[in-house]
Amino acid sequence: MTSTPQETAAADKALVEGFWAALYARDWDQVATFFGPDSEYTDVPSPADDIAVGPAMVVARLRLGLERLSGYTHDLRLMVAEAGTVVTEHAETWHWETGESVTLPFVSVQEVRDGVIARWWDYWDLATLMNAAPAWWIDHVAQGYQ
Repeated sequence: MTSTPQETAAADKALVEGFWAALYARDWDQVATFFGPDSEYTDVPSPADDIAVGPAMVVARLRLGLERLSGYTHDLRLMVAEAGTVVTEHAETWHWETGESVTLPFVSVQEVRDGVIARWWDYWDLATLMNAAPAWWIDHVAQGYQ
C-alpha cells in the first residue's frame, strides 16, 4: 500500500522533529541514526566544498560547533513539509561558558529519502555568529572536524 502525499509529508516532518529533539538533547548517537552513508550536511555560509557526508562526519561537524557551548536553546517557529522536503524556520540561542551569547536565526532545508535525512542545508548569517563568538571558540572551530 502506498502512502498519500499528505501521509508522506507528515512522516517526513515527524522524522525531522525527532532529529531536532535528539540534536538539542546533544544525543550524538541518536543524531547519527537520522543520516545514511550518503547523507550530506553543510552550513551555507561555509565554503561550497565544506560538506559533511555520512553520519560520522555530520555528527563530528555538529559536535565541533556545539559541544563546547555551555548551553543552547531552540525556538522552533515554523515547519513545513512537502514532496520529500522539510523546511524549518527556527532560532538557536548559544551560550559560552565565558559569558558570551548569541541568537542565530536559521532556515534549515532537509530532504528526506528512504527514511533518513539525505541532504541538510542550513542557511544563517555568519556575521551574526562571528560578531558574538569568543575568540577561543572561533580558533577551536577553525581547526575543523575531520
